[in-house]
Amino acid sequence: MKDFKKLKVWEKAHHLTLQVYRITKNFPSDERFGLTVQLRRAAASVPTNIAEGCGRDSELELARFMSIAAGSASEVEYQLLLACALSYIQNETYRELNQQVNEVKRMLNSFIQKLTANS
Repeated sequence: MKDFKKLKVWEKAHHLTLQVYRITKNFPSDERFGLTVQLRRAAASVPTNIAEGCGRDSELELARFMSIAAGSASEVEYQLLLACALSYIQNETYRELNQQVNEVKRMLNSFIQKLTANS
């Protein structure tokens, strides 16, 4: 069992989630049950799955949850693109958040490769 709070990838995913919550406060009210909630859930799913994987018994299970986290990060990547295309966020905000989500994805993929290399 690992302490998820000690993982750099969890820390970065958590920070990204906090930023997503902040920016979605400014989304139109008619998106409250649409893109706002979808983006927040996908963002929160990344550090949540990292944390859940750390509570599992094997490295293969941990790798599975890291893979789920990576899938959620890809959802975030698209939803940020959509938010930018709809002018809910500015291009600069999009570029910053997109860079962060891609960093998290790279870190997750590297972690998954290390975990599955031994099996």
